[in-house]
Amino acid sequence: MFKIDRRFLLFMLIVASILNYADRQIIAILKPMLQEELHWTDADYGHLAAMFQLSAAVAYMFAGWFIDRVGLKFANPFAVGSWSLAAMAHAFAHTVGQFTLARVALGATEALGTPVGIKTIATAFEAKSRSLAIGILNAAGNLGAVVTPLFVPFLAAAVGWRHTFTIVGGLGLVWVAVWFLSGAWNAAALNAPEPDKAVAPAKVKWSEVFRDRATWAIMGAKALFDQVWWFLLFWTPDLLHRVFGLSIKEFAVPLAIIYLMAASGSLIGGAVVGQLIASGWSVNRARKTVMLVCALLVVPVPLVLFVKSYWLAVGLLGLTLAAHQGFSVNVFGIITDVIPAKRVGTITSLGALSGNLAGMGVLQLAGILLTNGVGYMPLFLMAACAYLLALLWIHLWLPVLRLANR
Repeated sequence: MFKIDRRFLLFMLIVASILNYADRQIIAILKPMLQEELHWTDADYGHLAAMFQLSAAVAYMFAGWFIDRVGLKFANPFAVGSWSLAAMAHAFAHTVGQFTLARVALGATEALGTPVGIKTIATAFEAKSRSLAIGILNAAGNLGAVVTPLFVPFLAAAVGWRHTFTIVGGLGLVWVAVWFLSGAWNAAALNAPEPDKAVAPAKVKWSEVFRDRATWAIMGAKALFDQVWWFLLFWTPDLLHRVFGLSIKEFAVPLAIIYLMAASGSLIGGAVVGQLIASGWSVNRARKTVMLVCALLVVPVPLVLFVKSYWLAVGLLGLTLAAHQGFSVNVFGIITDVIPAKRVGTITSLGALSGNLAGMGVLQLAGILLTNGVGYMPLFLMAACAYLLALLWIHLWLPVLRLANR
């Protein structure tokens, strides 16, 4: 075991986040291939995606409690190891029903990823560097979404889609081995007043959770805006294939650019807030101003359906996801600002629960609308106003953001 610091811990969280998104996104990239081989309809695919969201939503009801109770040392490797095995299980599916079971398992286990990552950062990093650390972690997921479309089509062409699921899922098991061999969890104790408690279980009272206005602010906001992310994550490859006629290999670079832009939004959203606070702005003013700018940047997204060039569509979609990530990193920042550390995992999970339930509904709706020839327009109109409504909701519940006692 070698000397561990926060940078290595953050690196491990970054790799875990990349793997999380890679395992999640593979099915969207391979959709044209799988649909042709297994004869899925758009409604079948929408149902698969919705079941992923439903299982994640149910798991989120317990994920935060589990993480807060088990502690960071074991919660992190349990999360990565379990979702990696679930990802590998896709290789053995032959029917829509079997794929559904694999997606349910993946959704339930990936539900641990976000709350354990946010709790680890909330524990290991000081307030002044927490926003940037969360932004980097948020960007890491987008890096996974950038890398995945660049190599998955070619890997699938070389070894087949079944071995692709096995290879990508197996990378998570390597991560688990590195976690235990390195002792990465020790870095989480560096910022804690009582180091032994930093990675230890914590008791959480549900009465305290639901009496807190911040709980309802986060849950409502996540329901309003997270559905846009899930819709675009699962349906953007289909949009590029259906509307602009791009093949799996042809939409690899456009998808990578979209998620590279999204990653930049995450980094900028966290860094700008940090700079504003350092210059004397209050946390409340800094976060809500940046979130308002992000919300306004999403408004033009329905124009995607009217442009002739797919590169213009890529620019609009990339701007939308960059704004989403800038908005999202500040919602996570609000959690770490106003929620006591022992409840961060629980509140993060409840927010993700709300977002996944909303995402489930939108993904199911997308499959139905496309199967019946309605098209994408209602979904993009919903996306255009989602972030303004989410910010209004947060402001109604939390007019002023006040830092919690850690």
